[in-house]
Amino acid sequence: MSSAKQLQDQGVKLFQQKEYEAALKLFRQAQEIYTAENQADLAAEMGVNIGLVHHALGEYQPALDEMQGALRVFQEQSDAKRAAMVLGNMGKVYKALGDKEQAYTCYRQAADVFQELGEKQMYADTLMAMGDLQVRDGKIMQGAATYEVGLEQMDNLTPSQRVLKGLIGLRNRLTGGGKS
Repeated sequence: MSSAKQLQDQGVKLFQQKEYEAALKLFRQAQEIYTAENQADLAAEMGVNIGLVHHALGEYQPALDEMQGALRVFQEQSDAKRAAMVLGNMGKVYKALGDKEQAYTCYRQAADVFQELGEKQMYADTLMAMGDLQVRDGKIMQGAATYEVGLEQMDNLTPSQRVLKGLIGLRNRLTGGGKS
């Protein structure tokens, strides 16, 4: 295991423990090593991790800057899955900034790619994030419909998601709309 990978793994653990500043330092060190080793994709992954730390700290513009740089790398490498993952993360940042249109655009692009690639769980997660955004934006019916499609794509629902899916099915049976 390379030292960059070790730094990355330690950074992930620290991030999960909410030790954001320490995680940031390790992700930057790993990124420098990956860059020196000409591993642009792994350096870009560290950029995403750095962006996630900035997001967690409420530093949204630096988060976007890091993620946009990673997105360019993945697009240049024709790595559609990782590019879509970055777009999904960017959607979260734009949502936090209150830029609902940009958030929705990122989520939509990510969802389309995940669907195209057959990434069922990532597609579902992205649709559910879109639905949540739509509901919070006052587009209740549109958001509920988007969320419903996301739920239909998921294999392992949480208890609250199972209840919600059941309620949607009941609503559909009572109103004669949709699936039951």
